Amino acid sequence: MKLSNTITQALASLNIESLNPMQEASIDAWKEGKDLILLSPTGSGKTLAYLLPLLETLNPEEKGVQAIVLVPSRELALQIDQVFKSMNTSYKVMSCYGGRPAMEEHRTMKGIQPSIIIGTPGRMNDHLSKQNFDASCVRTLVIDEFDKCLEFGFQEEMATVIGQLPKLQRRFLLSATDSEEIPQFTGMNQTTKLSFLNEEEPISERIHIYKVMSPIKDKLETLYKLLCTLGSQSTLVFCNHRESVERVGKYLQLQKFPCGVFHGGMEQEDRERSLYKFRNGSCHVLISTDLAARGLDIPDIENIVHYHMPIQEDGYIHRNGRTARWEAEGNSYIILHNEETLPSYIQEEPDLFNLPEKTPKPSQPEFVTLYIGKGKKDKINKIDIVGFLSKKGNLNKDEVGRIDVKDHYAFVAISRKKVKQVLGLIRNEKIKGIKTIIEEAK
Repeated sequence: MKLSNTITQALASLNIESLNPMQEASIDAWKEGKDLILLSPTGSGKTLAYLLPLLETLNPEEKGVQAIVLVPSRELALQIDQVFKSMNTSYKVMSCYGGRPAMEEHRTMKGIQPSIIIGTPGRMNDHLSKQNFDASCVRTLVIDEFDKCLEFGFQEEMATVIGQLPKLQRRFLLSATDSEEIPQFTGMNQTTKLSFLNEEEPISERIHIYKVMSPIKDKLETLYKLLCTLGSQSTLVFCNHRESVERVGKYLQLQKFPCGVFHGGMEQEDRERSLYKFRNGSCHVLISTDLAARGLDIPDIENIVHYHMPIQEDGYIHRNGRTARWEAEGNSYIILHNEETLPSYIQEEPDLFNLPEKTPKPSQPEFVTLYIGKGKKDKINKIDIVGFLSKKGNLNKDEVGRIDVKDHYAFVAISRKKVKQVLGLIRNEKIKGIKTIIEEAK
């Protein structure tokens, strides 16, 4: 497939050599000028499937917001924002979501004048109703994880957003599950539908399914033994409720087992911190509700553990879809006590996974995450942080892991072996002449 210069340059910036068939089909279909529905499994690369054709529709002469991307969660908004910025185009993008002042977002809007805004439906309505940007320039609407948006009850809010876009010309809906009919409020008319869902094979053949039996109804000890057995492998544990996530997280931490928790009731900064530590290898295990089952880009997850089984089959499919992405293989473990039975949507009996008689000690991650109390708005960037840690903290390059710089703070992963030494050396030191808190992220 011959790609335009715009797309070729964006892919070069992302260090991507070629597109997958779904992404190629999406770019081709968008050229036809119709509204587009793309159905594709979790982890198949849908973000690029709409960002690349969207990029080609933007007009560099046009001042104002030309496209809106609606998403069900702030994490997904931030993730898409990051991908677009990594393309290194001349267009500005920003993300909007609850949990921070709308006024601060409005100031950013006025300052950077974005061509694309990515946001949750509620926050997008907030900005539209206050006329914080000119809606008459918006020609394109993308709704990512459309099925999840409906599941979360955003139907009315999405309808209100669409009702405030008078010059809307094109719509692009993306989903990991099929729906018989698309709600009327979307305004979809001449539509092309692309489906890359394999109905015959809902669960990847690259995923090995196991069941782990718990001798008692309370499965905490069995989970602990399983996680210790999995060692330093990246593992995502799913619970059905926020309270369960908190309970499991507290139990593991009492056992001195390093893990993070993630659910919709947490403060935004705490959620970001948990995700960040999981992504950078500071903790191998993340306990989550189904909030982490969709949309989030967490690479190289080796294991999925179902502490509770989801009620619906598609929930099970989406959870398992977090592992074995691209060409990798993965494992899925179902913890059951003797009185529990497998849901009817699992037809084949999984292999029994036998835990060892002697439980290994919890594995300690290679990295530790440091919190730095300054960020982009304080003119601090990744290079500044690397320079500071190497000069003042005596760290080599291979002892510094992933760095994420936010507006008002930053996270950096450093070697666990060096953390005490580094914190001692950098105490009272300034980054670029700026005094700031630097501490281990809790």
